[in-house]
Amino acid sequence: MIEPNNNENVNQNNTTAAETTENAENNNSLSPDSSSDITEGKSLVDIFDEADQCADNEIKNELVGAVEQAYYDDELEERDYRPIRFSRSGRLGCLGGIMYATFILCLSVALACFAWMAACDVLALNKGDNKMSIVLSDEYFSEEEVDVFDDEGNKIGTETLLLADISAVSQLLRDNGIIEYPWLFKIFAQVSNADKKIDPGTYELSTRYDYRALVKNLQQTAGVKEIRQGITFPEGYTMAQIFNKLEAEGVCSAADLYDAAANYHYDFSFLDDSTLGDAKRLEGYIFPNTYDFYVGESASSVISKFLNTFHRQLYADMYQLCNNLGITFYDAVKIASMIEKEAANDEERAIIASVIFNRLYSGMTLGIDATILYEHPEHIGVQIPTEILQEDSPYNTHLRTGLPPTPICNPGLASLEAALHPASTSYYYYALDTETGTHRFFQNYNEFQNFINTQDYDNYTP
Repeated sequence: MIEPNNNENVNQNNTTAAETTENAENNNSLSPDSSSDITEGKSLVDIFDEADQCADNEIKNELVGAVEQAYYDDELEERDYRPIRFSRSGRLGCLGGIMYATFILCLSVALACFAWMAACDVLALNKGDNKMSIVLSDEYFSEEEVDVFDDEGNKIGTETLLLADISAVSQLLRDNGIIEYPWLFKIFAQVSNADKKIDPGTYELSTRYDYRALVKNLQQTAGVKEIRQGITFPEGYTMAQIFNKLEAEGVCSAADLYDAAANYHYDFSFLDDSTLGDAKRLEGYIFPNTYDFYVGESASSVISKFLNTFHRQLYADMYQLCNNLGITFYDAVKIASMIEKEAANDEERAIIASVIFNRLYSGMTLGIDATILYEHPEHIGVQIPTEILQEDSPYNTHLRTGLPPTPICNPGLASLEAALHPASTSYYYYALDTETGTHRFFQNYNEFQNFINTQDYDNYTP
């Protein structure tokens, strides 16, 4: 065996060390291609984990830097060069919070208003003292048979109860202005078993009664009085005629009715409180209809019943129609009262209304006989004496222009509708045709006067 000499060993060792160093450098220096190979199919997390396992910090740093450069070079797109936009989530979150808070606040206010309105009805807060007669006839009740048990829970028989129809009763109270919300009264009645407590009869109630007081005053212990049923008041009756009839029927005295008409406060928007003290302020609003009263009923309760019925005839467009015609609602009632007194039939109402408006718009006197006769109810016949025609009275529309100071009777709904919907005509005059009992209409005075000359009003009997 031949051994190498020392020089050869040294050279060989040096060569081996150089090769080792070169291999290490080749292994630890990364080209872009090698970085690409390392990152292929790997996530950044995996690559960085491998880098952490490398003991040489310098090599590890080079590895991480190369990998990051290779990775991000591959991922860069056009969108990476656009300007940075700040997130709007903060602003939207603030705006959303404000909107939410506003919504909660509005909802709370709405619920508070609703609760206050309900409380006012249940507890009769902020209500006037309007009295009303309520008749609960047998049709508002039904019989129901229920089991009866002893103290130990054993059935010992049956009992027949008379139960009130709370839906019908609550609607009746609403129609008469005693309560505002029938559904709320029904809930109260269900909780308090009012259907078993309310009895048939006639009762005088007040708008100042809370729900509990209403139930208590709808029982027989509150007292049942004799009823005067079916008293009819025709369209065109004056307040004086209505009050006299009520007195004749034994309901209450005319004097009490006049006092209540003049001085009692009725909570209706169509009434003018500045006219308190004058009974004529209610003329035109005592709505003609058939009513039930009881003997000895209070005058304010009687009048409230008439006014409530009038109020139920109204609708929102009526006031707008008045504005379109250039009149107030009170003016419309005055015109309706004249139509009621003058018209011979329904067909004439709108035409007579057109004559009234044509003369008003032209500044002419109305010349309506019925307004003069309002202060002379004793007069009978078509022809009016000269002394009456020449009276200096605010109701004398032969001498004074404009409308009379008050309505001259209590009109029905048909006349009120005619006043709000006058026909479109060129008529300025009308006169009674004694042959037909209806009216003829004319555009000028000569035609009107020529027709008058053909009629014999002195011997005419309606």
